[in-house]
Amino acid sequence: MSYLEYNLQTVPTGARKLLYLHWPLILLLMAVASIGFLMLTSVAGGDFERWAEPQMKRFGLGLAAMVVVAMIPIWFLRNIAALIYACSVILLVFVEFFGVVGMGAQRWIDIGSLRVQPSELTKFTVVMMLAAYYDWLDQKKVSRPFWVTIPALVILLPAGLTVIQPDLGTALLMITAGAVVKFMAGVSLLYFGVLAAVGVGLVFAVFSSRGTPWQLLHDYQYLRIDTFMDPSLDPLGAGYQITQSIIALGSGGMSGRGFMQGTQSRLNFLPEKHTDFIFTTLAEEFGFIGGVSLLGLYVLIIVFCIIAAIQNKDRFSSLLIMGVVGNFFLFVAMNISMVMGLAPVKGVPLPLVSYGGTAMVVLMLAFGLVQSAYVHRPRSQ
Repeated sequence: MSYLEYNLQTVPTGARKLLYLHWPLILLLMAVASIGFLMLTSVAGGDFERWAEPQMKRFGLGLAAMVVVAMIPIWFLRNIAALIYACSVILLVFVEFFGVVGMGAQRWIDIGSLRVQPSELTKFTVVMMLAAYYDWLDQKKVSRPFWVTIPALVILLPAGLTVIQPDLGTALLMITAGAVVKFMAGVSLLYFGVLAAVGVGLVFAVFSSRGTPWQLLHDYQYLRIDTFMDPSLDPLGAGYQITQSIIALGSGGMSGRGFMQGTQSRLNFLPEKHTDFIFTTLAEEFGFIGGVSLLGLYVLIIVFCIIAAIQNKDRFSSLLIMGVVGNFFLFVAMNISMVMGLAPVKGVPLPLVSYGGTAMVVLMLAFGLVQSAYVHRPRSQ
């Protein structure tokens, strides 16, 4: 036992847990969120109270919630994983019947003055449930058909309820994050090959069904695909967002136009500049250097989490961390790809930077799970 570990044994349990927190990860989260506050102030024309102040309060609430979750023993979280998953699925069912409609989708529940989006929570409860399942399951059974079917249903049930809302982007994130946990648990690559083949077949079916009575996607979703392939088809309509985004990205150059000097955002050419397209504003005002710097912070967060997962000897903790960081990576990758025109516009926010309530708090709760796994990891005596 090292001198530091010996002295930590004399600290009260609660205080010792605070010392065991992954502080570099917390500092990185705070750094990324601070960039978000700065950009929200910029897109509001210097008005801090419009978007940045509410976002800061939500981050503070999320940070406190993260620390609280970090103090909960990881074994307790494993034991209640099924209950939390079941509650999140029930909320998705509740949304279907009593949810609030906004922007053509029924995704939210009003709780007093708060508006909650259950699908944001479900992305992480699915990961939590799968981690608990594979921690319980004998390693020899992981790739047997029956035991592969159960986690597939765990993923597809909430994903299907999310597609109905409709929210295809979140459903795809849910499925992909679940696949990450299954891959890390050791499921045979043969199943992933079959899944890839099914995916190709589904894409074919989606395009074949267009204009038929059994059309699989909504018209606006097909329009997103069309404008992704060629934004010039409707530059003032469906292709307007991505066209303006690419213009803003290119106009930033190497070092950008300067804080609050972005013409695309200041003159309101860029839509959803405080949510989905906030990275574009950052790139326009701070250029390639600013964009790469933010991406570097994201990479550090992901690397620290992966290292924590590899070093953790508890199977549930390791799978849980990989599931959370996999979800986080997908969020970042999909948003950046979307604003660069490399993926269809899906309405996926940029983690910790885009303006939003449920997404911010839920993400911090998810990092609370990572912290709990890190704090309560097995240590050599």
